Amino acid sequence: MTANQNGTISIEISDFLLNCFVRSPSWQLSFSLPLSLLFLLAMGANGVLLITIWLEASLHEPMYYLLSILSLLDIVLCLTVIPKVLTIFWFDLKSINFYACFIQMYIMNCFLAMESCTFMVMAYDRYVAICHPLRYPSIITEQFVAKAAIFILARNAISTVPIPILSSRLHYCGGNVIENCICANMSVSKLSCDDVTINRLYQFATGWTLLGSDLIFIFLSYSLILRAVLRLKAEGAMAKALSTCGSHFILILFFSTILLVFVLTHVAKKKVSPDVPVLLNVLHHVIPAALNPIVYGVRTQEIKQGIQRLLNKGW
Repeated sequence: MTANQNGTISIEISDFLLNCFVRSPSWQLSFSLPLSLLFLLAMGANGVLLITIWLEASLHEPMYYLLSILSLLDIVLCLTVIPKVLTIFWFDLKSINFYACFIQMYIMNCFLAMESCTFMVMAYDRYVAICHPLRYPSIITEQFVAKAAIFILARNAISTVPIPILSSRLHYCGGNVIENCICANMSVSKLSCDDVTINRLYQFATGWTLLGSDLIFIFLSYSLILRAVLRLKAEGAMAKALSTCGSHFILILFFSTILLVFVLTHVAKKKVSPDVPVLLNVLHHVIPAALNPIVYGVRTQEIKQGIQRLLNKGW
């Protein structure tokens, strides 16, 4: 036991207990099967997509390299969150190591920001392809993808490091039950007997700066794309351009919508059950991951053809 600056006795905590759906415990049983199916779908679909892009030479292009980055991020996010949630649902294994909790916190914050940043780069890729098609091969190159990958990693890895560090340095006053399925920053830090104002401000500022700037750039890119598409007069050109961008925009819209709903439920937490934001937080780590490869596979002819060729070779 140690005493903090305020004289409050704090107990060294070696682990936390993740207590999902405090007000609606019956949700665990009914939610476990859909969640496990979504997890298997996300892992399988992203795995097939990565293997197809890797083995098919025709898909060795910048657009598909960016899609590979997105699939890798989805896989890591799912593996970081969903297996632990399922062990809670199925086996009631609520305990998570103190340091493992903050590692999970870092990966969730970092990789969600990286996914948002990847969507921004993909929006720029589509902007150049539609608005400056003749310059596309000289702008969107393998070197561009490599630089974009370094930017995505560096910006978000560095920006989100303080979040788990600030939380891990807090003094915890004996309470170790997190009312969440995952180690979300605010859910963990509120167990502390210290002032968590800095934690909340940094989480808020980082989230809105990173995700907010990405979304502004994304919607600006698609506004310019839409304006350019409406000016196309060649027969079938408008439909082809919209089809090329449609899959990107659908996924970005879903990613931002579920995030917005999650934020709004936190703001209106007095009017909704506290378990609703917990549910949305878990779903946000698996539904986009399951949808991304499916939407691209269905809407992108080259990927469908690549999968078919691999299946034919397998048979």
